[in-house]
Amino acid sequence: MTVAEEKRVLRQRLRVLEKSLSADYRDASGRAIVEALRRMDAYCKAKCLCCFVGTGAEIDTRPLLEDALSAGKRVCVPLCTGRGVMETRRISSPDDLAPGLFGIPEPSADAPRVSPAEIDFLVIPCLACDRAGNRLGRGGGYYDRFLPEYHGAAVLVCREALIQDSIPMEAHDVAPSLVLSERGLYRDGTLSQL
Repeated sequence: MTVAEEKRVLRQRLRVLEKSLSADYRDASGRAIVEALRRMDAYCKAKCLCCFVGTGAEIDTRPLLEDALSAGKRVCVPLCTGRGVMETRRISSPDDLAPGLFGIPEPSADAPRVSPAEIDFLVIPCLACDRAGNRLGRGGGYYDRFLPEYHGAAVLVCREALIQDSIPMEAHDVAPSLVLSERGLYRDGTLSQL
């Protein structure tokens, strides 16, 4: 079995697991992750934040977006511009978002573009990951294409129930060194304090 096939099988299994998580657990873990993000030094110091907008069973990041905006930070959200390609666009309010490609809340195509070099702190989604930051996304490759252009602080967020012992990786996969779950922050695979 190739790595791509392993990932496809694992993705199917984890989607079932993700759907089986209770609403109470999803809500509590999501709130704990967002609160921990707010306390991270890199977030506190950041002048420009880029964060996905969680939908469905994903972590609800809207409270983080609202917190960053109220703190006067520049906030940008990914805009899917083609298959596997995303750009980061500035928003001034969560109300600036509308369902885009795949029904994901996105900024409009005329929202100001923010280059990766302008972003201080990036919050990355995943379906699952391991503690070392090896990430299993939803299969589009958007972040794998974006991350080589980005050189600021980045954290991968994942519910502890979806963290795996290992994730199969391909040559093009990029693994951030920080993983945040409701349990805490993993730095290069080791649980540490924020």
